[in-house]
Amino acid sequence: MSTPTLLGLSGALRAEATNRYLIRNAARVFGPCEYLEGDLNLPLYDGDLETAEGIPDAVLTLANQIAAADAVVISTPEYNKMLTGVLKNALDWVSRVKPGPWAGKPVAVMSAAAGRAGGERAQVSLVAAMTPFQPNLIIGPEVAVAGSSDEFDAEGRLTNERYEANLTKLMAKLRAAI
Repeated sequence: MSTPTLLGLSGALRAEATNRYLIRNAARVFGPCEYLEGDLNLPLYDGDLETAEGIPDAVLTLANQIAAADAVVISTPEYNKMLTGVLKNALDWVSRVKPGPWAGKPVAVMSAAAGRAGGERAQVSLVAAMTPFQPNLIIGPEVAVAGSSDEFDAEGRLTNERYEANLTKLMAKLRAAI
């Protein structure tokens, strides 16, 4: 097989978000690949906008990246016990693109959050939001980085061996699903 393409999606928009660090660590332990990060800074979904102007170019770009990727890794913080609005909005927009790019796509989900549960509830809501698209969700081992601002070094690398070990196992399962 040629070098696979791995697409990373962070449910946080901040450039220095720990979820962005986590997807980059996922790409590192995934092994040789072409790694891209999708841009979720999209307009809010609006049916009137879609009717008047069609699907925005930024959404089409994201949908094309998903379709072209061999696998996708998504990391989300937990906002009010759920995945972020940014991520849910991106999923809603991409669902409007036909044919849907998610069907059968190997997808691993993870989270990094300030709280002691590390975003576990956000992962549950993300899996629920993804289910209608019928991706090949790679479940476990769970990667939920608690107190995430203290779990990465100055270069954005995970410092906790347990998180690193689970991430490595999860990425091995994702690679095997390609």
